[in-house]
Amino acid sequence: MVLDSKIPEGPIEKKWSTHRFRMKLVNPANRRKYTVIVVGTGLAGASAAASLAELGYKVLAFSYHESPRRAHSIAAQGGINAARNYANDGDSVYRLFYDTLKGGDYRAREGNVYRLAEVSGNIIDQCVAQGVPFAREYSGLLDNRSFGGAQVSRTFYARGQTGQQLLLGAYSALSRQIGLGGVKFFDRREMMDVVVADGQARGIIARNMRTGEMETHIADAVVLCTGGYGNAWYLSTMAKASNATAVWRAYRRGAVFGNPCFAQIHPTCIPVSGDYQSKLTLMSESLRNDGRIWVPKKAGDSRKPSEIPEEERDYYLERMYPSFGNLVPRDVASRRAKEICDKGFGVGSTKMAVYLDFADAIKRNSKKWIEEKYGNLFAMYHEITAEDPYADPMRIYPAVHYTMGGLWVDYNLMSTIPGLFVAGEANFSDHGANRLGASALMQGLADGYFVLPYTMGDYLASNKFKPVTPEHDAFVATKKDVQVRVDQLLSVNGKQTVNDIHKRLGKVMWDSVGMGRTDAGLKKALKIIPELRKEFWKDVRVTGDNDTINVELEKAGRVADFLELAELIATDALHRKESCGGHFREEYQTPEGEAKRDDKKFAYVAAWEYTGEGKKPKLNKEPLTFEYVKPSERSYK
Repeated sequence: MVLDSKIPEGPIEKKWSTHRFRMKLVNPANRRKYTVIVVGTGLAGASAAASLAELGYKVLAFSYHESPRRAHSIAAQGGINAARNYANDGDSVYRLFYDTLKGGDYRAREGNVYRLAEVSGNIIDQCVAQGVPFAREYSGLLDNRSFGGAQVSRTFYARGQTGQQLLLGAYSALSRQIGLGGVKFFDRREMMDVVVADGQARGIIARNMRTGEMETHIADAVVLCTGGYGNAWYLSTMAKASNATAVWRAYRRGAVFGNPCFAQIHPTCIPVSGDYQSKLTLMSESLRNDGRIWVPKKAGDSRKPSEIPEEERDYYLERMYPSFGNLVPRDVASRRAKEICDKGFGVGSTKMAVYLDFADAIKRNSKKWIEEKYGNLFAMYHEITAEDPYADPMRIYPAVHYTMGGLWVDYNLMSTIPGLFVAGEANFSDHGANRLGASALMQGLADGYFVLPYTMGDYLASNKFKPVTPEHDAFVATKKDVQVRVDQLLSVNGKQTVNDIHKRLGKVMWDSVGMGRTDAGLKKALKIIPELRKEFWKDVRVTGDNDTINVELEKAGRVADFLELAELIATDALHRKESCGGHFREEYQTPEGEAKRDDKKFAYVAAWEYTGEGKKPKLNKEPLTFEYVKPSERSYK
């Protein structure tokens, strides 16, 4: 398979504008002739569906929630990046491009990253016009704060609720089109498979989660905006319903999967407190603006934090990275927290945590000032831990968060299946091996508001579409495949619950495919995961039937996909014999314990191709070239 990224030629600052001009257009009167399916209605999906409908296309939007407002995008807390230089501190489109490429440890395409930086300012204008209540500073301009991996303030925010407010803006745009009839919204539907007819993505099979009915939906193109796959690790910061079924079904239909091992561990999460937990809670990275991270200098010190004097505290990030301090990128902060705790300096009852302390900020700026900036986050921490973070430091520890890997897409956001587009976290395109904080919202809205409306038109104008009906062989066969799979899940009638097996998978993934990966650990995981998958299909128990609401059946289908995806993640991690960003192979590190890349051998996108049930996937490589930002050892010191 030859992977054509379709990056336009010419100077990087002109690539996107030149590409837009060269793309074919659909006459406004002709747009109503085309139907586009959008799966997922979070930030990427809601913005894409609303934008495409505003242009005049017929849009079918699908959500497994009863409302788009429940999409996991609401969980994004800290902010959204944009190169507006409101702080007058030296920011620019090029600096955002540079920081993002460097932050991703030089494993992303220059063309995609520059476009993301270029349209970032448009996103802020769009959201302000929609009424998103961004914070403002004394002059009336929108306020900014800093995030990891940057030395400028470019993150726009709405207290600790930025994702929620941005989603409400996109939801209002989507609701407008639902009301006007441009978007037909299907709630409580789960995409079970994509239908490829005559070589093109022409629709989906969706399960009505209320009735169990398998529905056939036909379109001229399909857009997947279904988020990431962090729940393959069981404990993650993602909502429990977040899953990989849509992208995994597409992978099995011919869409190659890019860099599956690139998963982000977020450093600022509330630590695990017991094996009863089904998920973890993220505390925004924005807290690292004013909170200071430390541990006792003495290993095993069990004193209360208030009893440990200043001279006996180790502010280890400030000590090790004086230029960036507590605002180093997420992968760096996470690895250092693990290292500190592994050496016995951890705090709390489990000793698997470090302190995030706001005492200095409260003393300097007042408690009221902290409340205004982070009040809801402090309230959330208190609600979960029954501890007062104004009086005592928060306890934090890394957890699985965002996945940089996803379905491979070209510059137009189209996968290797013609007509199947992928946006937001579901694709692999913009973050490389590590995502900088506040860039997820930026990518999702850039894809939905400002990229897909152009590239979708070019695809529709450049192709001819044969009429298809639900009786088309491809639709009949795909629907049958889906039903057979559901019947198999219901017929196993074993003894183990879906959660039991998922939890066991999560432990294997965390222990062997987590923050620290080794050759031996990955090979062990690749032995255990197939065995666990066989056990699942022999001994899982899915109660209920397919004729009504069945949460256990929903979970079973998702875990079945995780059991396959997990093997691909470990396979990708084993083959990439280097350390970069969120992929840290312990055999490949500098004397200072930093990630050690191998640009001669691994400066490429690993794009895995499905070759059949039980067969090893095929590795395809898209070489990465760097004309504007030359790869160097990433340093934040």
